[in-house]
This record gives sequence, structure tokens and C-alpha cells, in this order.
Amino acid sequence: MLEKFIEENKEKIIKDLQKLIQIPSYYSKSNNPQYPFGENINKALEYTLDLGQSLGFRTKNIDGYCGYIEFGEGDELVGIIGHLDVVPEGEDWTYPPFSGTISDGYIFGRGTIDDKGPVISSLYAMKYVMETVKIKKRVRLILGLNEERDWDCIKYYKAHEEIPSIGFSPDADFPCIYAEKAVLTQEIKADISQFKNIDIKITDIDCNNNATNVVPKICSVVLSINTDKIKTGDFINNLKSIIKETNFEIDIYKIDNEEIKLTSHGISAHAAHPDLGINSISRLIIILDKIFKVYGYTIDLFDFFTKYIGLQFDGKNLGIEFEDESGKLTLNVGYFGIENGFMKIKMNLRVPVHTDITKIGAAFIKATSKYINLDFDKSHYMPALYIDPNSELVQSLCKIYNEETNSNCKPITIGGATFARAFPNCVSFGANFPGDKDMCHQTDEFVNIDKLLLACKIYAKAILFLGNRD
Repeated sequence: MLEKFIEENKEKIIKDLQKLIQIPSYYSKSNNPQYPFGENINKALEYTLDLGQSLGFRTKNIDGYCGYIEFGEGDELVGIIGHLDVVPEGEDWTYPPFSGTISDGYIFGRGTIDDKGPVISSLYAMKYVMETVKIKKRVRLILGLNEERDWDCIKYYKAHEEIPSIGFSPDADFPCIYAEKAVLTQEIKADISQFKNIDIKITDIDCNNNATNVVPKICSVVLSINTDKIKTGDFINNLKSIIKETNFEIDIYKIDNEEIKLTSHGISAHAAHPDLGINSISRLIIILDKIFKVYGYTIDLFDFFTKYIGLQFDGKNLGIEFEDESGKLTLNVGYFGIENGFMKIKMNLRVPVHTDITKIGAAFIKATSKYINLDFDKSHYMPALYIDPNSELVQSLCKIYNEETNSNCKPITIGGATFARAFPNCVSFGANFPGDKDMCHQTDEFVNIDKLLLACKIYAKAILFLGNRD
């Protein structure tokens, strides 16, 4: 019966997802209180709520901050927590990133796997249960709109709406996630007045609006040189020599006799897996450190970066090589720019679940204090999620997955942060399958159509279990 339902609704699931992907729902600054995260994110919310209503559900727009789609009766609430916002598209896509193009059994587009595809899959799983089985509890699909930035949407929801007693977030991996690393966002800044009396200045930095939870694909700086002291041709030749030595992909553009632009190229990836990408910012800062030192200038921010962070951060130089069952401490440099008279780098760290977070901040403070021009700030901390892997929730969801896929997988941990950690008795559950390439935040993001439909089947059985659980 479930298989028949999915087959009958296959084309509608695909088309509904394509329409949702075609809304470029990444954050934009808004002065309209009805659209706190921008007009396009609001369009994605309205589209999904209208879709839910057309499918027979109860819906609510919660002041533009979030929304929900619900069915069922009863005092207890089961939550499915997803999000409709996406990271910016990036560059060099094979197909337009907001087209929802279908090719060879895949749907391509920003948000297909993170998290619009799983949201649509969950919605149709709810529809199946609503139409076929009487369950004991209400089931609510909560639609977040600010997951990729500050989680203000879910904070607003928790302040104004009912909290689910149990649930899952379809925003990670199968078979089931029992632990998610803590997330720490840190900032190191330097007063740009240190450039005032030297012959090389940085006049512009552009990282293509990269989010800190994304390995940056591209970053550019514009350097202005004092041609009374430095010959432009010699400066360019020194840059070429340094770049050749490092084997980084960095382009040099001569704007005029005094200004040189450097553009660093990398490979985008999710900040939870920085090893899967190539960080364009890290490469560029290392080149800047080298070229400034060629001319006798040690820039504190660049020197610190080269000594303590580098290309592949492992914490060794700072004395924080932490690792446990959830993996190693990782760091992604997601921002490099000039703000209010300061040059800044912002870092996104994924911290093993059993790590004392204060030791990380202390290590950075100790290292930055060696430099006159550096200030350190821990700007944001999100605690880890840990639920006993032998708990009924984790074991039951794993069992559902294994029965549907004829597998014997064990619950796992991740470095990503999902809305599961925002609620009690909640874990992340799909929609990536074991062995799948993680396309979250990457160029040419896609979802496999057959696996999206299989996820729908798995979610339907999970809803049946949670909705009838005593």
C-alpha cells in the first residue's frame, strides 16, 4: 500500500520539489518585519504552506520567522524539523542552481538534499499516514527559515509555539545520528592601522558572500603598492614565484601600475567536512603572509594564521588535538574581510562531543596574546547533541531504516549541526544514505530521485512508529 502511494505520487513529489528549488531562498537583509530573512525565503515558506494546505493539512505562518504543517489529534506532539533556507549558489554549476533540472535520475539544484528534498519527502510521508492510518498523536512538520545562519527562526518558534515531545530532523544521514559535534564560531581581528606606514596595503577583500559554515570556493584581495619604493614588475614576479612554489591556484591581475588583484580558487564543501574542500581563503592568506615578509613586513594576522591554522588545521600547534567517538576537532575559515577599521577572519569549528570547550578558547587567547595587533572573540557557541545510542528512539529509527534497506547499519555521529539539537528527544535521521557523496553546500548539489522516494517510505514508517508510540 505504501509502495503504491509513493508510485502514484512520484511525479507530484518531483514537481513540487522542483518548484521549491526554483525559489532562491538564501538570506538577504530585510527591513520588512513580515520577511525577517528576506523576500525569497518568505516565498519558499508561503509556497510550502500552500502546498501543505492543498494536501489537506493544517498550516500556520509564525510571523514570517517559521511555519508548520500538521495533522492528527491528541495531546502529544511529534516533530519533524526541517528548513527551507539554503546557502548561496556559488559558481560553476553544470545546470542553473535554481532550476531543479532532472538528469539521469537526479534532481540538481541548491537545496535538493539540504533541506528542501527531505522536507518534501517528509511532507508526503505525512500525507500517506494521514490518509491511511489513525494515530494517537499530532505530527507537525516545522519549517525553519534561518538554519544556515543564526537559527533565529527556531528560537522564535520555541518562544511562541508548542515544543514536540519527540521527533527527528531529516537534515543529515541515515541510518540515524545519535551525536552531533558542538559548533564554535570564532573571530580574530587586527587593526588595519598597522598598514598605515608600509608600502603594501590591502584595499579590498571579497569572498563572494561566503557563509562561515561553507568552505570558500573563491576569495580575492586588491593590493596597493607604493611604486616609489616597489617596482610593479618585481612585485608581480615575486608573487608568481611564491604561487608557483606553493602550487596554489591563484590568479594575478594588474589593475593599474599601483593596484594588483589576487584571486584564489578552491573547492566548496560543508564546514563539517573541511577536508572534502579546498579553502581559497586559507591559501590566499598564506600567500599574503609570504609576499609581505619578502618586503620585510610581518602582519600579525597573517603570521598567526600561518603558524597556528594553516591549510589543514589539526589543533597540534595550539595544543588542542581533541578527538572522541564523534571524530576530530576541525576548523573552517569561512570569512576574510575588512569591517569598521579591522581586518577579520572568522572560523567555524566542529568540536568533539565530550570536549571541554573552554580549553579551545583558552588556547586561542594564549596564542593571539603573543601579538600586539590581534584580538580574539568567541562569537557563537552551539552545544553538542548526544543521545544514548542504545535509547529506544535511536534503536527504533535504525531498525526501521535497516528493515527497509535490508541493512545492518549502526547509529553514527556527525560534525554537522541540525535542528535536532534544538529539541528534547530528537535526532537527525536521513536523508543521505550510507556511501552517498555528501553534496550539502557543494556545487552541483543533487538528490537521487529513487533515494528521495525511498526516504519518503522510511519517513512514513518512522511517523507511524512515533505517532503510535506509548
